[in-house]
Amino acid sequence: MQDPNADTEWNDILRAKGIIPEKEQEVTEDDVVSMLEQTIQDKAKGKDLCDMSLQELDDKEDDIDDEEERIFEAYRRQRIEEMKASAAKSKFGNVLEISKEDWVREINKAGDGIWVVLHVYKPGVPLCTLLNQHILELARKFPEVKFVKSVSSVCIPNYPDKNLPTIFVYHENEMKKQWVGPHNFGGMNFKKDELEWMLSQNGVLKTDLEGPPRQGVDDVMSRAVRESAIDSDDENDW
Repeated sequence: MQDPNADTEWNDILRAKGIIPEKEQEVTEDDVVSMLEQTIQDKAKGKDLCDMSLQELDDKEDDIDDEEERIFEAYRRQRIEEMKASAAKSKFGNVLEISKEDWVREINKAGDGIWVVLHVYKPGVPLCTLLNQHILELARKFPEVKFVKSVSSVCIPNYPDKNLPTIFVYHENEMKKQWVGPHNFGGMNFKKDELEWMLSQNGVLKTDLEGPPRQGVDDVMSRAVRESAIDSDDENDW
């Protein structure tokens, strides 16, 4: 019996007439390589479910069967929760000016997990002006942190000018850190990165700085803590 897969003129006639089936295609090594490459390319063109937006998940859902619908719904819920969490953490991004009447609402009741950085300042004091610029830049860089400021005479009556500038750090209705007085900041050469580093060392934010911006910042912080302890009794009169 003649091989129906043989390449003969007679077999070509029979195939054309539909008498015998088309010749079986042999899968060569090159064919296997091509199929693998195509699979990799198709995979690369797609997105993992966790990388898809809500709209992309909705569009993708039209192409799935009932068995996969539960998985897509779980991813959608997860993505919505992630978006809500991200929006909640990034709801600040600016510096809020407050008065004494705003203190409880904006600081003590800021919310669960919210760090609050308060700058008590006085207009016309150069170091206070410098710090106001620094906290504005940090507020934009770390929108999950709540940065506020207030004029000393407005938020703390009879607050001594010698204590300015002052930075208070609050977390969930509890004061976690305070820097009182100009000796904490090293004068008009005090940089934004130095303040960022100080806040990061107290858990307020996660910095991308690899270390203190300049040699001696940690020493300044340690000295400030010691001096604050020494001067604390003199500052209680306000």
